[in-house]
Amino acid sequence: MAEYAVVVAGGGPTGLMLAGELALAGVDVAIVERRASQELAGSRAGGLHSRTIEVLDQRGIADRFLSEGQTVQVAAFAGVPLDISDFPTRHPYGLGLWQNHIERILAGWVDELAVPIYREREVTGFAQDDSGVDVELSDGTSLRAEYLVGCDGGRSLVRKEAGIEFPGWNPTTSALIAEAEMAEEPELGIRRDARGIHSFGRVEYEIRDGEVVYMDEGPVRIMVTEEHPGPAGEPTLRDLSEALVAVYGTDYGIHSPTWISRFTDMTRQAAAYRDRRVLLAGDAAHVHSPVGGQGLNTGVQDAVNLGWKLAQVVNRTSPESLLDTYHAERHPVAARVLRNTMAQVALFRQDDRIKTLGDTISELLSMDEPRTRFAAMMSGLDIHYELGEGHPLLGRRMPDLDLVTANGPLRVFTLLHDARPVLLNLGEPGGLDITPWADRVQLIDATYGGTWELPALGAVTAPTAVLIRPDGYIAWVGDGTDTGLRAALTTWFGSP
Repeated sequence: MAEYAVVVAGGGPTGLMLAGELALAGVDVAIVERRASQELAGSRAGGLHSRTIEVLDQRGIADRFLSEGQTVQVAAFAGVPLDISDFPTRHPYGLGLWQNHIERILAGWVDELAVPIYREREVTGFAQDDSGVDVELSDGTSLRAEYLVGCDGGRSLVRKEAGIEFPGWNPTTSALIAEAEMAEEPELGIRRDARGIHSFGRVEYEIRDGEVVYMDEGPVRIMVTEEHPGPAGEPTLRDLSEALVAVYGTDYGIHSPTWISRFTDMTRQAAAYRDRRVLLAGDAAHVHSPVGGQGLNTGVQDAVNLGWKLAQVVNRTSPESLLDTYHAERHPVAARVLRNTMAQVALFRQDDRIKTLGDTISELLSMDEPRTRFAAMMSGLDIHYELGEGHPLLGRRMPDLDLVTANGPLRVFTLLHDARPVLLNLGEPGGLDITPWADRVQLIDATYGGTWELPALGAVTAPTAVLIRPDGYIAWVGDGTDTGLRAALTTWFGSP
């Protein structure tokens, strides 16, 4: 039986990101993935929000994605565009890039980190004991791991086998999405009616001056809202044809589909993200309507929150109780995503009263303060972990400042490429002593003369030092003394 420190069930974006995070920390990790390759039938997610691009930048791989996608203002709430071009971030935009490309690039990174992937296999069961988990695979073999993480989607077998409840709301609407050929030319773009939202677009497109410009030929991507929530089974070409006729009066001679799938607004969240040695991340922990494009982004950020914590527990740097902070921090984040997607689905309904409410929301979001608040929420730039009272920076993302050090200029995110914590000393050089943690935490003396500004929050008082976790969030803020520093180092990075 092969043994690993961690087995990740599922090799989608969340599973790949988690495996990469663990590998950076020297953890022996393996992925179990049902697909033979990273090929992905279906559009799934269509891009990355600003905070996710920042997270990838923290690992030094953002350029791989930026070079293949198209930067554009993607943040929106209930169809109301939310411009973040004036936000204080190095990436004040989103990235248009289909999920199959996102997965391919992530898989390339994970391959460089030499993470083994058990392909064409699935986790079919497991049994955990005090020292680990026996993981059963669909080919009849087993793996032994200290921890198992379910990144196996909304129908997660890992979640079900762990007995973790998945409360929430059943679907009220569904839509078919597909990629196919059409004998007749459809009218490209979005259409709204009493049933909902429908759209046609070419697979190939460009973004020019912020506008989507489709190519003149090739397969068509289709979305059509169904009159009633569809059944759980796989949709057929006939289902798609009938749905198109009901909305457009014709199916445009649709044929040769590459793929057809259905999504709903089912909204559920795992009651717990951990059961002893089994954890959940991504869609296994939360499902919701795809409106706003938050699902993949939330999952990737789950992985970055969990990865370094699980690595420290596996490496015996931190006690197992550190894993409790994963649920404590990420469950509220996803709960907010569930709430805002439910609100957006409601606002998309087309009866006259809801349309009037939507007009009111649109008017509010045209004002600067509501716009910045909602844009920061939808882009993930306002996430705030409750780490106690103190400086406004505490528990928030570290800005990617341009620092000056004795060795020359340096970006903050460069310090996070290896997923190691950083104590950034902006006061008197040598003024902070963290000798007992010197093997775990990088101590960097630097200066920064600019303004400290956070999205939606605005300018904040410049600190004299900050303790930055591997996920890029600030765990301690200095005010000219080292008060509380040793406690923060012990809490997050183990006893001296």
